[in-house]
Amino acid sequence: MTPGKRLFDILFSLYLMAFLAPVIAVVTWKVWRQGDGPIFYGSERMRSATTGFTLWKFRTMAPDPNDTGVTGGDKANRITPLGAALRKRRLDELPQLWNILRGDVSFVGPRPPLRRYVEMFPDLYGEVLQSRPGVTGLASLIYAPHEERILEACDTAAETEAAYIRRCIPAKAKLDLLYQRNQSFWLDVKLISWTTAKFFPRRIRPMRKGRYV
Repeated sequence: MTPGKRLFDILFSLYLMAFLAPVIAVVTWKVWRQGDGPIFYGSERMRSATTGFTLWKFRTMAPDPNDTGVTGGDKANRITPLGAALRKRRLDELPQLWNILRGDVSFVGPRPPLRRYVEMFPDLYGEVLQSRPGVTGLASLIYAPHEERILEACDTAAETEAAYIRRCIPAKAKLDLLYQRNQSFWLDVKLISWTTAKFFPRRIRPMRKGRYV
């Protein structure tokens, strides 16, 4: 990560923490009111092929001490109504502003993987994670809707795991490496603008190549 990219992350995360403080406070209160578990959910993710960290989100699912792997249709019944609403607008990821400020992740980069997948594919992730992981990125914006449809169709944890390994990991890695080869400040700004557009009603979203973001 360049010093300029890191400086942008620090300044922009501080700005958003202040600007979004009322939203963060309201979401915190709503999750707390559910009363069926902690407010925040921490998951170990990988910053490099060998270094892990705790990625924070607002909790969107009923707790399960045996939970492993990515979320598929097999976990759909654990997603709370509030959690589904937060996921739709990615508001569950607001606590990751703290991860950005700490330097665990950047605003833009490959989504940080679970340790289990890095250990399964060390060569692939050794290359992908040469870029600092990010809250959003090219793969997140382009492939995420396809990934959701693929995994939502899975009825068991085994099906979810197999589909994610076979179909999602290779597709996302190709996009992450494409971003890595073309990374620039203005590309990051464009990807951030496409991401933040999802917070707004469709009728006032910016257009991306003839269609709404």
